[in-house]
Amino acid sequence: MEIFGYKIQRKEAARTETSFVPPSDEGTLDTIRAGGYYGTYLDLEGVSKNESEQIKRYREISMMPDVDSAIDDIVNESIANLDGEPPIKIDLERVKVSSNIKKEIEKEFQTVLDLMNFSDRSYDYYRRWYIDGRMYFHKVIDTAKPKQGLKDVRYIDPRKIKKVRNITKEKDTKTGVEFIKNIEEYFVYNERGIATTQSNQVSNFSPNTQGLKITKDAICYTTSGLFDADNNMVVSYLHKAIKPANQLRMMENSLVIYRLARAPERRIFYIDVGDLPKLKAEQYLKDIMNRYRNKLVYDAQTGEVRDDKKTMSLLEDFWLPRSNGGKGTEIDVLPGGQNLGEIADIEYFQKKLYQSLNVPFSRLQGESGMNFGRAAEITRDELKFTKFIAKLRRRFSMLFDDLLKTQLVLKGIITEQDWDEFYRHIEYVFTQDAYYTESKEQEMLRSRIELLGQLAPYDGQYVTKKYIQQHILRFTEEEVEEMDKEIEQEQSRKIDYTDPKTSAQNQQLASGVLPTPPQKNK
Repeated sequence: MEIFGYKIQRKEAARTETSFVPPSDEGTLDTIRAGGYYGTYLDLEGVSKNESEQIKRYREISMMPDVDSAIDDIVNESIANLDGEPPIKIDLERVKVSSNIKKEIEKEFQTVLDLMNFSDRSYDYYRRWYIDGRMYFHKVIDTAKPKQGLKDVRYIDPRKIKKVRNITKEKDTKTGVEFIKNIEEYFVYNERGIATTQSNQVSNFSPNTQGLKITKDAICYTTSGLFDADNNMVVSYLHKAIKPANQLRMMENSLVIYRLARAPERRIFYIDVGDLPKLKAEQYLKDIMNRYRNKLVYDAQTGEVRDDKKTMSLLEDFWLPRSNGGKGTEIDVLPGGQNLGEIADIEYFQKKLYQSLNVPFSRLQGESGMNFGRAAEITRDELKFTKFIAKLRRRFSMLFDDLLKTQLVLKGIITEQDWDEFYRHIEYVFTQDAYYTESKEQEMLRSRIELLGQLAPYDGQYVTKKYIQQHILRFTEEEVEEMDKEIEQEQSRKIDYTDPKTSAQNQQLASGVLPTPPQKNK
């Protein structure tokens, strides 16, 4: 059977290094039990099935109002959709290639963003990746004209695709240790989802019934980077929020039930039955209940008003018999719930839920304002949240590395060896909120200027000018050199009018009077 897709590979020399441990799998399914070529046995029981159910659970939890609000804060903090600005830019300052190649890389990166329609769908992509914990794309090319690069980038439901490894091992005759001989990686795709068996036995993998085998280079994917060590399964950032979310839902439901059951005041009727026997006393009590109770119920489905005396709800009064010798007929009032306004337990589980999502609890309180003040006024939770957002962005940016590499290699702009040399120096800059960024930079500059004013008397005595530029004003080496050159140029343009050595011609130029041109001898 031929594998679907294409491969981007170079001729490699024979490897001499050996190891008995496979490289990091990034959540792949270590599947092939028997050695040899593709497709002997594949164990899909448990792992793939649980993963599909796990993704479904993540999506269900994301629909809860509190979880949805927290996810919106995370996505909005990560992706800023500003008018006229792309959500993400590429920074090639640290990449050591020619300026022409840098322009080509920037051009092809914009092509990749256009194929993904990232400007309009960036929020949707980021939210899906955060909730599911993984994201897959199919890189579509024209196999007859591969040098034209990518033609389309199509999203794939993560429940329908799985990365698979075929690890072939060989045993060392001297030590008896099995070393890894070859690793083949590919993807399995099934439109109806990855099939699993009901037993714990290894299932016979059939491409016609369980899925389509796709080459590794034809699929672009990135995961959350979180793994379940027990099941070797990728988990979402929502995984640790499952328990707090369910607890919060249970507490909210129980609070509603308690308020409905305990809010109204109910009456207790003590009916004097005298010396009647038990059976006749119960019958007498029922007659009294039916005589004084008129329960009419409106049926919303049929629009009729019906008598529902047979069913006794929790909100009705209590009727209790009282034998002879006690008090007579009496009516008492059972008070309603006294602590109906207590929601401390609800707030506790809300705070616990936000902590599990790494979102500051202060963001849940809508009346609290947002502070753009000094660094000393920034809370620890906001600082941790900023670092968490930076980690999410770096992980999500791995998606562009794969797409950009495929585009550049197919078009022949660079080789695969060139990409391996400089791709770690590529940086992706996410657009920040304009007001927040500007306010933060102004506050930082104000603090530096205040500190500069305090160190000015010690300039040349305890600290140097270069030290102030680099450590106080935070200038780079290039900025320091450029700033010094500009200062020298500005000073050279100025004329010291008090300097007696200044020529008369310069004084005339400074005053705006042109000098008299020399006369030619006749």
